[in-house]
Amino acid sequence: MEGKMKTAVMLEIGKMGFEERDIPTPKDDEVLVKLEYVGICGSDLHYYESGAIGDFIVKPPFVLGHEPGGTVVEVGKNVTHLKVGDRVALEPGKTCGHCEFCKEGKYNLCPDVEFFATPPVDGVFQEYVAHEAGLCFKLPDNVSTLEGALIEPLAVGFHAAIQGDAHLGQKAVVMGAGCIGLVSMMALKARGVTEVYVVDIMEKRLEKALELGATGVINGAKEDVAARIKELTAGKGADLVIETAGSEITTRQAIQITKKGATIVLVGYSKTGEVTLPMSIALDKELTFKTVFRYRHIYPMAIDAVASGKVNLKGIVTDIFDLDDVQKAMDYSIHNKAEIVKGVIKIHG
Repeated sequence: MEGKMKTAVMLEIGKMGFEERDIPTPKDDEVLVKLEYVGICGSDLHYYESGAIGDFIVKPPFVLGHEPGGTVVEVGKNVTHLKVGDRVALEPGKTCGHCEFCKEGKYNLCPDVEFFATPPVDGVFQEYVAHEAGLCFKLPDNVSTLEGALIEPLAVGFHAAIQGDAHLGQKAVVMGAGCIGLVSMMALKARGVTEVYVVDIMEKRLEKALELGATGVINGAKEDVAARIKELTAGKGADLVIETAGSEITTRQAIQITKKGATIVLVGYSKTGEVTLPMSIALDKELTFKTVFRYRHIYPMAIDAVASGKVNLKGIVTDIFDLDDVQKAMDYSIHNKAEIVKGVIKIHG
């Protein structure tokens, strides 16, 4: 398909604009996808606000966005599992395939990954993208491309639940009720965890957690989290805690509220990259710490969880913005964190 497409670009910190770019031509093992929805992730907002995350520094003009869903409009000659008209969720990280991590199946740890919207690789706040067909997953008829765009954050939640060996009979706590906290809570429920409690300090997010199936919620600004969890677990503590807020306070609380021998999965990034923790308590309890970096081999499972009704992905979306309003979308997402749970850019559709 020849022609031009509209691309939203970050021109400088806090400023978005548009460029007209060529519609990409898919290679033999790629498909061209007409993008319909792209989620706005916390990392997009972080790049927009500060221009960098750790060693990844934005060099404008840069395209943000790495949570895409859309429809295949062209297929490369080697592609057999997809056809024009198929609706897909796109896994945003293309790995090398031959390093030790890729060979072990831990491809999320590949040092040479090219990941949408991780500098210097452009993201997908644009109308079309050519992407490796093996990273485009067909959506069942009852799963929309809006939900397809949200498979990416849901994959993080499932990876966190798997890292924590989540299973039936456990009592779990999720620290943080933003997008990743909510998808982690739903992933825990989908894996059969009996009770899942969610902690946050924003009331709207806690209401959303209850609406999406949390057993109970705790407002950390108003209640003593440790005392409340003790009460809810008959004094034993939680079997599993997933920390998605990335704050020192919540990470310290995670250690306090777990029972002996429990597991804590760390998902959230702290603003400074460093936290001080009460390790003597962790040692006395013989806690297991696991961490999460993106996900691996999760998309088919996550799509199935949505298709079968185990996960209500549409339920986390609070705001949808048109591509033309990308500046407003970014600014609103940053300045209204108490109101917005998950924002999405609508590109076509």
